[in-house]
Amino acid sequence: MKVLDLVPQCIRSLPNYVPGRLMEDVAEAMGLSRVIKLASNESCLGPSPKAMAAIKDALPGLGRYGDADSRRLRLALSEHLGIDPEYILAGNGSSEFLVLMSHALLGPGLSAVMSRPSFILYASNAQATGADVFEVPVTDKFGHDLPAMLAKADSATRLVFLDNPLNPTGAWLTAGEIDDFLAELPETSILILDEAYTDFSRQARPDYRKLLAAGRVAVLRTFSKIYGLAGLRAAYLLADPDLISSLNKIRQPFNLNLLAQAGAQAALNDRDHLTNTLKATWASLDCLRAELPALGLPVHPTEANFIMAGPVSMGAEALEAALLRHGIIIRSLSSFGLTGHVRITGGRPAENEALIKALRKILA
Repeated sequence: MKVLDLVPQCIRSLPNYVPGRLMEDVAEAMGLSRVIKLASNESCLGPSPKAMAAIKDALPGLGRYGDADSRRLRLALSEHLGIDPEYILAGNGSSEFLVLMSHALLGPGLSAVMSRPSFILYASNAQATGADVFEVPVTDKFGHDLPAMLAKADSATRLVFLDNPLNPTGAWLTAGEIDDFLAELPETSILILDEAYTDFSRQARPDYRKLLAAGRVAVLRTFSKIYGLAGLRAAYLLADPDLISSLNKIRQPFNLNLLAQAGAQAALNDRDHLTNTLKATWASLDCLRAELPALGLPVHPTEANFIMAGPVSMGAEALEAALLRHGIIIRSLSSFGLTGHVRITGGRPAENEALIKALRKILA
């Protein structure tokens, strides 16, 4: 008997999560002094100065346990969102909520439905419970195929995942589309609406209060993207209080560390930095939309802080490798099943300029 034989097959067969390349690793491997990372959809302006100051002020308290329930952050979110704190759960990145929801609601004989491609942790966490996983291919416009997803949902379906905007394509669902989809879902299904990138959208956003009133919707939000705190792993879940109460029973205590709570609360209150981040992101995306097609890289509509481009004539992985030699990291989408396409995060003006300059040399 080997140790691996004791691990269930549903876990043994899981693919490993493939993170973006570290800037330090690329700099060392390529012998570069400067590396530009446009691969992981991080904020182009980074964290709020107020968040940085709050984190610094919290450092002397590291010898003590923090607030196990993130009470102050939840109260700040309650005021910010206009909903009661009992609807809010704070956590260690949205990925923690995916683990908790799968652990609480899935198992053998049950199922989950999501798009392919989408965030890989939807499928992997569902599969780890022994549940059936149905990954529905996106449409020819790279958006969620809602009718096909509904066709896969039945009385055994407990979780249905919609990321809006969809990662890695940037496709967007309107509030009406989400309402109609929810109305057609079986009553035994909970819709998990992942809004990691929704703050970047220029479109009218779904009313989360209306969605929460339905009782079968859980909304994922993160401080990693527009708030620029990816390294802190701070996030929150909005859901029916009964579901929040159940998830509280199985989450780890002190799941959101002291520094993450302090930084997230300060970031939430810095509206000026949020506005500046939006302006910088939209300007960056407009630049990429204007420049990339002229270089032979078709771009697809996006409501996130990244652009999907392709098909790439030389191949997505070859382009990714060529840009690495110029000290620029982008993301080939081959691991997402979108062979020939790349994902590029909107960067600062100098970063976008360096990218365009390198692409001109590579694609000439």
